[in-house]
Amino acid sequence: MSCWMPGCPALSMCRGLATFPITCLERAKDLKTRLGILLHKPELGHRMRTSGKLQLGSRQRDSSQEVLEWRESFDQLLKSKSGVTAFHTFLKTEFSEENLDFWLACEDFKKTRSKNKLASKANRIYEEFVQSEAPREVNIDHETREITRKNLSGATSTCFNEAQAKTRTLMEKDSYPRFLKSASYQDMTKQATSRGISKRSHT
Repeated sequence: MSCWMPGCPALSMCRGLATFPITCLERAKDLKTRLGILLHKPELGHRMRTSGKLQLGSRQRDSSQEVLEWRESFDQLLKSKSGVTAFHTFLKTEFSEENLDFWLACEDFKKTRSKNKLASKANRIYEEFVQSEAPREVNIDHETREITRKNLSGATSTCFNEAQAKTRTLMEKDSYPRFLKSASYQDMTKQATSRGISKRSHT
């Protein structure tokens, strides 16, 4: 493009480029060429796609195995983050998720190191889950409720142990077997099993 008119944009651009050292312009061209070669290398693209497939396959295998392990024991379910999430979703359908929420709150409470935070957390958990007529009252007997109330006077990391144990037993004996029989978990196990069979058939 050529232009002899004063103030022409093309003329200004050319003058601007002329001020750059030749080596800088050559390096820029070389870099552009190298990038173009890398982007169009078929083997590079293949390696990237293959790597993605391997990672995805590994995640699917791990999650499939994990889903099947949930039925081995209630402990296996609680050890799994995705298992806890699936169980919590199921409990919501039964309007009893407060039991799991209380158990999880107790687990978090045990990790608290500050004495001041320990006391404030203990009161909040007690008022939300344990005391009579609590907003999300868990199903424990009067004796356990009273023991927990007394424990608050000198709150320690173990003050909810008995109430937590009772709630856990209730979930294990009552809600957990229903979860394993639920349509949602049955669908998950079918998908996990079919992925396992598909993988074995390709090896």
